[in-house]
Amino acid sequence: MIISQFFYKIFRAFLVMGLLLATIMIGIGIYLQWYIIPQLPATERLKDIQLQVPLRVYTNDGKLIAEFGEQRRIPIGKDSLPPMMVNAVLAAEDSRFFEHSGVDLKGLLRAAWSYLKTGEKSQGGSTITMQVARNFLLSPEKKFERKLKEIFLALQIERELTKEEILELYLNVIFMGNRAYGVGAAAQIYYGHNLQDLTVAEYAMLAGLPKAPSANNPISNPERAMQRRNYILNRMLEFGYITPAQHAEAINAPNTAKIYATTLEADAPYIAEMVRAYMQEKYGDDFNTKGLRVFTTIDPALQSKAQTALRNALFDYDERHGYRGAIGHEKISADPNPEELNTLLSKYSIHGGMLPSIVLAVKERTLQAYNGRIGRFEITWENLAWAGRYIDDDRRGANPRSPKDIANKGDIIMVRAIKQQVNPDNTTMDEDGNEEVQAPTSDEFVTFNDPSIKWRLASVPQIEGALIALKPANGAIIALSGGFDFNQSKFNRVIQALRQPGSNFKPFIYSAALDKGFSAASIINDAPKTYQTGNITWRPENYSHKFYGPTSVRTALTHSRNMVSIRLLEEVGIDYAIDYVTKFGFKKDRIPRNLTTALGTGEVTPLELVTGYATLANGGYAVEPYFIARIEDSAGTVLYEANPPTVCYDCNTTKITEATKVFTNLPINTVTPAPVDANISSVSPEKMPRPAELVLRPQNAWIMTSMLKDVVRFGTAKRALKLNRNDIAGKTGTTNGPNDAWFSGYTPDVVTTTWVGFDQPRSLGSKETGGRAALPMWMEFMEEALKKYKERTLPKPDGLITVRIDPSTGLRATGDNPNGKMEEFSPDTVPKQYSSASQSTPDTSQGQSGNPLEQLF
Repeated sequence: MIISQFFYKIFRAFLVMGLLLATIMIGIGIYLQWYIIPQLPATERLKDIQLQVPLRVYTNDGKLIAEFGEQRRIPIGKDSLPPMMVNAVLAAEDSRFFEHSGVDLKGLLRAAWSYLKTGEKSQGGSTITMQVARNFLLSPEKKFERKLKEIFLALQIERELTKEEILELYLNVIFMGNRAYGVGAAAQIYYGHNLQDLTVAEYAMLAGLPKAPSANNPISNPERAMQRRNYILNRMLEFGYITPAQHAEAINAPNTAKIYATTLEADAPYIAEMVRAYMQEKYGDDFNTKGLRVFTTIDPALQSKAQTALRNALFDYDERHGYRGAIGHEKISADPNPEELNTLLSKYSIHGGMLPSIVLAVKERTLQAYNGRIGRFEITWENLAWAGRYIDDDRRGANPRSPKDIANKGDIIMVRAIKQQVNPDNTTMDEDGNEEVQAPTSDEFVTFNDPSIKWRLASVPQIEGALIALKPANGAIIALSGGFDFNQSKFNRVIQALRQPGSNFKPFIYSAALDKGFSAASIINDAPKTYQTGNITWRPENYSHKFYGPTSVRTALTHSRNMVSIRLLEEVGIDYAIDYVTKFGFKKDRIPRNLTTALGTGEVTPLELVTGYATLANGGYAVEPYFIARIEDSAGTVLYEANPPTVCYDCNTTKITEATKVFTNLPINTVTPAPVDANISSVSPEKMPRPAELVLRPQNAWIMTSMLKDVVRFGTAKRALKLNRNDIAGKTGTTNGPNDAWFSGYTPDVVTTTWVGFDQPRSLGSKETGGRAALPMWMEFMEEALKKYKERTLPKPDGLITVRIDPSTGLRATGDNPNGKMEEFSPDTVPKQYSSASQSTPDTSQGQSGNPLEQLF
């Protein structure tokens, strides 16, 4: 072959190859121009990117109650990113970040060469900018088409954003394992600190996570994580980001990472769930990704006391009815070590602060036990002696004589932390004058190494309870506990449990009677009566099974006399009474149209009941319970602020319904102005709270409060006198069975309702009245709540006349009558007739109105 032919062939080959390459390049260009580039998402979205930040719920003073969201993220602004964190990430991910224009050709070539050698896509060659493009705008799948899009987007991003803005996006979005997105959340989850407070070694550990959050995880794969951390530390030294001394200290630092749960500062899970449900309804299914912050009306100190008081009431009930025994039994070796014991205990759960523990030894007067949180500990006899065997709700076995009667070695028992009462005999008297044992009070904040903490044998109560407290001035809910343990049952008994209120409903019937012409001094015969409806015969009785003859309305409410309540409802009229009580917020369709309504056989929730009592507490105004004070977005902009109807005693815009205008000659709004909530004065004029509607004559509310104070002074709630307050009014409630026990009580500043019962209604036991089962919960909570408020009483409204009467007849008392007592009347109900000392025992055949009354027996 001649030389010219050889060069011709070479030239032709290069020409063909050139044409082929040109064709390929043109094809690639067409492919990129007409297929890839049109599919690229707009990078402008990055400027207004909305990071998925969880919903956070707070108390009224900013303590964290709950966090909702799959992605835990704490956004960190570019100006707040610690330089050492940035340097660690650059050393780990993209050391030439500030030099390239979004795409590092060296990195891409290195990745391509690795693929050609191994056939595996083990290296991506992605810069931080390319990772931002992938995480925000593309899918994470490893495809060449996606890589091309990633490259083009990275180049475009670099033209539109600064390097600092790109870093901010990357460090806030990157997944770092254990639901942590971004370095801010990772610092909290792995180290329990803010990002600014970490060490060099910890920064390097976090910087090693983005490449492989599972493989390099310091929790699940600590050895691999330490190798990655030390590699990054070496790189940081190589690039001059740290000094040799810093490197030496960091390289020798141990792995201190562990999982830190979000630290909740207030225990209010039922309120948190109420907020979650509200936010989902208002903001849609992505409510927990917008970084919204909800500030509730909850007072954290009172919320803690509410949960403690509820649990203590249920523990007390449980101890009165006997011990149901160990929850399990495990075989243990002669000298078990903590690892063995912890393994055995791992199958048992904590309930309501009670810790499952294993009995190690049964001594003469103590039990020795173990659990992982406390270690080895003793339960002394004073905290065991209550554990007589449970038989049924009305019977319990004999008190144990020694710990051997209670438990055996290997038994799994529940224990609770308590603060031992100083009262040496540890006894009080119940409402019937019987001695009863009161259990010690649980500590609200348990420190397990506190030597003053004692441990008491316990059972997981089968009984349940609820507590709701709000401000009667505006309906703000300050504490709410919907049950013994939210993790055990998420059913919120405050808002979801429809139960019969029993005698707790009577004040609303009595209020209707006052507006129908009765007074607190009116005499009603407390005598038996039989009612016949078809084939059904009803013979109502008082709780005591006794009848007391002619009885004043005040006395009847004080001692919760059923027959007087029924006769009052007969006189008032069922239809009138049912219409009347709706002004307190009760649902008409849940109130039976028969005389049993007088005994509280309708169905209400604790929230509805406490709202009704708020109207009595504030002098006659209807308030609307609310629990969300304001909602903010992630930037702190207020999206919503509550503006509840608020009691305003000197406003002229309030009104009263026609049903209450019985005494037209009386002024309606004549109470002297009283201080309103302190925070109201700081609200701007355009956001001043709306005045609440006056639905009950203040005179009626004042008389009802005076009668309900007598319930505390002399009646079924006299145990509450221990609080040493003269402004407490309230009413017990016990339903047939008894299945439900209630107490609702108030001062002008706070109103609280408590309930105790089984979720599936059954008898609590024959002696479990509202005064015994529910009132102690109310007292324990209110003892704390009332520390915030001085004793006070709403001023007596105009239009009331004070008359000295004979309480046994309801008539005016003569000067020689030693039984005379002052009573308040509306003008149209003032008794005209006088009762001398000789008339103090009335004729049982005639009532005050002249109508015949039934004989007593």
